[in-house]
Amino acid sequence: MGVPLIRVVVFLAIALILAAFVIPGAASAHNVSKRDASFVQSNQGAAIPAFVYLGAKHMVTGYDHIAFLVGVIFFLYRLKDIVQYVSLFTLGHSITLLGGVLGGIHANPYMIDAIIGFSVVYKAFDNMDGFRRFFGFQPNTKLAVLIFGLFHGFGLATKLQELDLAKNGLVTNIISFNVGVEIGQVLALTAVLIALSVWRTRKSFLRDAFATNAVLMTVGFILVGYQVAGYFVAPRPS
Repeated sequence: MGVPLIRVVVFLAIALILAAFVIPGAASAHNVSKRDASFVQSNQGAAIPAFVYLGAKHMVTGYDHIAFLVGVIFFLYRLKDIVQYVSLFTLGHSITLLGGVLGGIHANPYMIDAIIGFSVVYKAFDNMDGFRRFFGFQPNTKLAVLIFGLFHGFGLATKLQELDLAKNGLVTNIISFNVGVEIGQVLALTAVLIALSVWRTRKSFLRDAFATNAVLMTVGFILVGYQVAGYFVAPRPS
């Protein structure tokens, strides 16, 4: 009997995510493109629609953010629970995105992105019941999502900090960018939830859940390694 279509779709999606990390050109897709960077740096004054679009685009193409959110909602069945967890993530990344850019808080972007990669590892390991199996306890999942949300927001901030942003209209533009991030997050999560909802109706969901999260954990480790390697090979300021 052939492999069910939904399993093929899921594993193809995972393969594409892995390819995005392994292939340098795709792995850098999460960064701000040269065209977008040129617009941001040349922009003067408030440009709400443009920054909303850029924020949404950045989230939708942010493989690390999406991979983490896939892990977060993987075993959430009730809409109430999904809203609670996603709201905690949103609160976390909004605080550090706005604080990082408007407050001038800086950190090494490679290390921040490595921690973001580790957040994917953490959530996949949690979904595999790794903490109970190996350590005999279960961490506070909601607190973990909030804390990692802070790092995800800081990761967004480091990308904008690399650009020469005009002071005129900066607050409006960054808030617009953050709104766009939320829109992109809703779009990405909607697609993920539709796929998960269909998959959950099949017997293969529980059977393949462990293996799927193992692949998700592998994605996180690849991202961590990619960022740590970047930290050591990146040129240091003289």
